[in-house]
Amino acid sequence: MAQTSDNPLAIEIQKAEGVYLYAENKTYIDCISGISVSNLGHSNPVINEALKNQIDKHLHLMVYGEMIQSTQVQLAEKLAAYLPSNLQSVYFVNSGSEAIEGAMKLAKRYTGRSRFVAQEYAYHGSTHGALSLMSEPYFSHSFAPLLPGIDFLRQNSRSKINNLITRETAAVFIEPIMGEKGYLPCTIPYLQAIRKRCDETGALLIFDEIQTGYGRTGSLFAFQDLEVVPDVLVLAKGFGGGLPLGAFISSNKIMEVLTDNPVLGHITTFGGHPLSCAASLAALNYLHDESVMATIPEKENLFRNLLQHPKIKRIDGKGLMLALVFEDTQFCRKVIDACVESGLLIDWFLYAENRIRLSPPLIISKEQIEIVSGIIIENIQKQCNLEQ
Repeated sequence: MAQTSDNPLAIEIQKAEGVYLYAENKTYIDCISGISVSNLGHSNPVINEALKNQIDKHLHLMVYGEMIQSTQVQLAEKLAAYLPSNLQSVYFVNSGSEAIEGAMKLAKRYTGRSRFVAQEYAYHGSTHGALSLMSEPYFSHSFAPLLPGIDFLRQNSRSKINNLITRETAAVFIEPIMGEKGYLPCTIPYLQAIRKRCDETGALLIFDEIQTGYGRTGSLFAFQDLEVVPDVLVLAKGFGGGLPLGAFISSNKIMEVLTDNPVLGHITTFGGHPLSCAASLAALNYLHDESVMATIPEKENLFRNLLQHPKIKRIDGKGLMLALVFEDTQFCRKVIDACVESGLLIDWFLYAENRIRLSPPLIISKEQIEIVSGIIIENIQKQCNLEQ
């Protein structure tokens, strides 16, 4: 197995169910959900049943778009029912990075422009186009040259919006809650100013909801609480119900430019795989049928009320994507390691190593939240005692 770090957790999981991961001699509570992927927990019986039903019908048939596959159509139709009228055309891919790449191509083709604007400290994926939207050279300089013509806005600062978003800008990429910066939400006035400038210049506004989508913030999509509607919506992670699936979604008018000049303007072999679409549709139905999203604000408040300690300077984020902020990075890392040793799987952020990432499955119970919070507070206090 190729490794991308020199210090992997190297925990072999033999089974996973609900919020629990089972190793040979140890049980872990999963509070990162595979980085916001397993939104409805592991081995969700509704999703598993949908997969079994689809397996009995068919798997891959042919390159995307050439044959009607009912699971793709049903999922696209269901998504469209929950989205505004300008987000009705769905292009399925395999991952978030692919969805970003597709959105970049779509914006170039529709506008005839080549420049992009992204946010400082954003993370949109690891392919070359997605890397180009990353402001931090540490993560991208070894893979240069990347795409030229990328400008960066500072989150929630409106001072450079008019200067950077121009009639040469194809699209502006925004994470409504910035993921790897430490779950920092964008303000509504900031997003409204960007929306206004995009309308003035003809640039497309693209929301990366790869982490925020499918109920994680308490709404199906984060933008639904932000009074701003994007021109393109990008999904992945929890969208697949535990299987590989991404999408970029726009209007019929915008999306139709991929059909000619050239024909097959974007193509994918496995994007919208029937199994992945079946899992996604089951997850979408489960989110609504079981009223999962209605429970998120109360669970968020419970975490915030229980996670009280002088070492925790504040809690950022929304819903069940929360970040515990510490002053000291080394202290934070020690707490994370101690929690993992105590059977709680938590993590840090690429751009914010002084923060603990909390993004458990949305089905986590109040009792489990109490257990999780107790483990965190206990290990924070243990580290404090060791420092004395």
